[in-house]
Amino acid sequence: MADNNHSHFQHLYFVLTGIPGLEQKYYWMAFPLGAIYVIALFGNGVIISTIKSELSLQIPMYYFLCMLALADMGLALCTLPSMLGIFWFNYKSITFDACLVQMYFIHTFSAIESGVLVAMAFDRVVAIWSPLRYSTILTNGVVCRTGAVILTRAVCVVFPVPFLIKRLPFYGSNILSHSFCLHQDVMRLACASTRVNSLYGLIAVIFTKGSDSLSILLSYVFILRTVMSITSGEGRLKALNTCVSHICAVLIFYVPLIGVSVIHRFGKHLSPLTHALMANAYLIVPPVLNPIVYTVKTKEIRRKLIHIFVQTKITAGG
Repeated sequence: MADNNHSHFQHLYFVLTGIPGLEQKYYWMAFPLGAIYVIALFGNGVIISTIKSELSLQIPMYYFLCMLALADMGLALCTLPSMLGIFWFNYKSITFDACLVQMYFIHTFSAIESGVLVAMAFDRVVAIWSPLRYSTILTNGVVCRTGAVILTRAVCVVFPVPFLIKRLPFYGSNILSHSFCLHQDVMRLACASTRVNSLYGLIAVIFTKGSDSLSILLSYVFILRTVMSITSGEGRLKALNTCVSHICAVLIFYVPLIGVSVIHRFGKHLSPLTHALMANAYLIVPPVLNPIVYTVKTKEIRRKLIHIFVQTKITAGG
C-alpha cells in the first residue's frame, strides 16, 4: 500500500539552479543575460521580417532560414522566464506542471531546429547538384510539406515525455541542476526505476538528432563529391561559399549538444559549474549566434538592420 501511495506522489515544485558558485554575482550577470536574449529575439525577428518583405529572399533557402529563426525564437522564449527569474529576481521555484510544459517545449523546439538543419542541407545538395532544376524540385508546396513533417515529427516524438515523467514518484530531492527543466535532469530525481524513460529518451534522440546528424553528414559527403567534379577552381569556391552559413549553424547547434550529452554521460565527476555552463550554452548559443552568422553572410539582412538603426537614430534625433 505504501508503494502504491508513493507511485502517485510528486513534488509541488522544483528548485532551479543558476550558476553554482556565482550566486553573489547574479545581479550583475542579469544585464548581459538580458542583452543576450534581446539579441536573440531581435536578431531572429529581423531575419523573419526581412525574408517576408524582400522578394529576392522568397526562395526555399531563405524559407528554411525563416523556419530556423522561428525555432530559435521558440527556444529562447522557453528558457527566458526561468532564467531571468533566477538572475533578476532570485526566484528559483517552478511548479511541477510548469516544469513539464517547459521541458516539452524545449525538447520540441530543439527537435524542430535539428530537422530544419537537415532540410537546409538538402536545399544545398539540390542547389549545387542540379542548380537548373532547383526551383522545380524545391517548390513552395515541397517547402511547406517539409516544414509540416518537421513540426509533426518533433511534436509527436516529444509528446510522451511529460507523461513518462508524470507517472514517476518524486519524494526525495527536488533541486534541479540547471536554470530550466530538461528530461534527463528531472528524471534523475525520480524515486523509482527510470528504465522506460531512459530507453524512450535514447530512441527519441536516435530518431531525431542521431538520424539528422547522419543525414547532414551524408549530404555534405555528396556535396563535396559534386564540388570536386567542378573543373573550375573559382566554381568550386563559389559552390562551397554557399554552404558556409549552414555549416556554421550546424556546428553552433551540434557542438554544444554533443558537449552536454558527453558531460551527462561521462562527466559525473566534473563540477556543477561545468554542467550548468554547458547546458546554458546548448540552449542559448544557437539563438544568439545564428542571426549573427546569417546577417554577416546576407547583404539584404544587413541592409535591413542598418535601416532599422538609422531610422531609430533619426526618430530619436527628431
